Amino acid sequence: MNTIDPVVLEIVEGTLASIEAEVEDAIGRTARSPMIRDQHDFRAGIHDRRLRKLTGRSYSALVHPVVRDFPIDEMHEGDIFFHNDVYTSEGGVGHLPDLTVTVPVFHDGAVVAFVQAFGHHDDIGGMVPGSMPSNATSAFQEGLMVPPIKLYDRGVANDAAIRIITRNSRLPDHIAGDLDSECAATSMGAARLTELFARYGRETVEACFDRIISKTTETFRREILSKIPDGTYVWEDYAEHDGIDPPRLHAQRISLTKTPEKLTIDFTGTSPQAKGPINHAGDYADGNFLKKWIAPVLRNLADTPERMAELDVNEGIVDLIDMKFPPPGTLLTPIFPAPTNARTFVILRLLGVFAGALAKATDGRMPADQETIRYTGITGVDARGDWYLYREILGGGSGGRYYADGSDTIHIVPDSKNMPAEFIENSFPVRVERLGLATDSGGAGEHRGGLGYDKWIRVLHDATFLSIADRSILACWGLKGGRAGAPFKVTIDPGGPAERTLPGLSDDVAVNAGEIIRIETTGGGGWGDPLERDPELVALDVLQEKVSAGAASEQYGVVLTSGDIDHPATEKLRAEMRQARGELPFFDRGPGYERLAGTPHAEVDPL
Repeated sequence: MNTIDPVVLEIVEGTLASIEAEVEDAIGRTARSPMIRDQHDFRAGIHDRRLRKLTGRSYSALVHPVVRDFPIDEMHEGDIFFHNDVYTSEGGVGHLPDLTVTVPVFHDGAVVAFVQAFGHHDDIGGMVPGSMPSNATSAFQEGLMVPPIKLYDRGVANDAAIRIITRNSRLPDHIAGDLDSECAATSMGAARLTELFARYGRETVEACFDRIISKTTETFRREILSKIPDGTYVWEDYAEHDGIDPPRLHAQRISLTKTPEKLTIDFTGTSPQAKGPINHAGDYADGNFLKKWIAPVLRNLADTPERMAELDVNEGIVDLIDMKFPPPGTLLTPIFPAPTNARTFVILRLLGVFAGALAKATDGRMPADQETIRYTGITGVDARGDWYLYREILGGGSGGRYYADGSDTIHIVPDSKNMPAEFIENSFPVRVERLGLATDSGGAGEHRGGLGYDKWIRVLHDATFLSIADRSILACWGLKGGRAGAPFKVTIDPGGPAERTLPGLSDDVAVNAGEIIRIETTGGGGWGDPLERDPELVALDVLQEKVSAGAASEQYGVVLTSGDIDHPATEKLRAEMRQARGELPFFDRGPGYERLAGTPHAEVDPL
């Protein structure tokens, strides 16, 4: 590897990134479903013949289950593989709507790499539209399960399999169009990789692959792990409901041990598997997927935000992390056929649990807690008598950081976005009456948490509403004296005679023609003492309607008169608030924690 031409290495690395971006762009332009085409809830990834992930812009599924069932030596040019079965995916697929397409790359008749695409699709069957039943108690209720199969054999489509897949969807044209798009795009990516091997030769390209991966290992060990003091740090967080039992704390715990060369993440203490669909069927044999999923959190320890953006997470991170899993039967190690469609409550929460453990290790040099994914949907029959499913994933606020406020309305999947109001109104019998930031949703802090969405949707015909959402009771926690953000909330007919607030997990909720559905997504936790926030920034927040005048006074101690800061009154109020409040907690979980745990929500160190 020491003899690799650095120019060639740069070209190979840049070509991989370019191919990945080209594949994603092709899918985004040609897919059929709004979830893929408009919301961009999908990813592409490039892996070498040793199944190592080479690109690191974001996560992707794994090639391992395909190679397990179809040995590399038995693959042929023109083969395309498909799977979505959670329990046979080795952790790479979290729930059944995540359909995965894998194309082997050939050079001189041998497999040298793989191009893969996977993403969340509108519907793959099951007991409710969208294939995410909030009250599922079995994987068999959630939709069609397909272990790895050949969707194309030497370029010939497996029409029987495609008919079965599309027949099991309420939106067969969407599924068929998406599969065509993903197969074509990944095949194009494979052709681009073949050109790369033809240009430089297999030995040179694979040597570059090795160097790309080893460079990540070296960089993270030198720049990131060195900033974590040796020791063990424990933190846990919770899902609040599973759709079956009454709300309670479903714990996900991490014991993080740092040694000079490695991190060990032990999930012992995680709660038993839930009756409802919040389980994540992980790859607890070695944690290959979870290591790459959780590792991007480490980038927050980079010296600068600019450096953070430069750090990719590829297979090179795997050798730096060991994982220890509890025995089968927990939220992370569920036993088939435990339901998994709302596994985001666990796998996304793990990012925050990891961040919390790192925050304890580094005296708060991590962001406060941030939003998780929530799925909302409206179904019904339009004026033509046609059934429709309007499904949307809305982001929320990220946590405040030690150097800056959190970001507003971010989406956890890179490059994903909300649906434009014009598209929604042109495609479904609804009207978007308001779309903006949810005032006061970001947790107060020296660096405020990011704000969530405030979206008002009026249904024009009788319809039903559904949501798969967490953080409707528990809030995103604040850090280092910062306060928790506001939780997720859905209100039907707000301010009207039939006003009602829905739980985060809801199926088939009747909504009458003319009623409004108001969706308020989570705000990120605040970072640092709110009384240390620059009063000028608070005044600007009030002017921009990110913070109300009442919250400016009550949470930040800033007194405004006709929008201007009353400096003497502000200094007096802040002094009184400092004297009255006592010690600030390191973590603030918000009042919902007290409701479920029966203990104060502001805890210096609950573990």
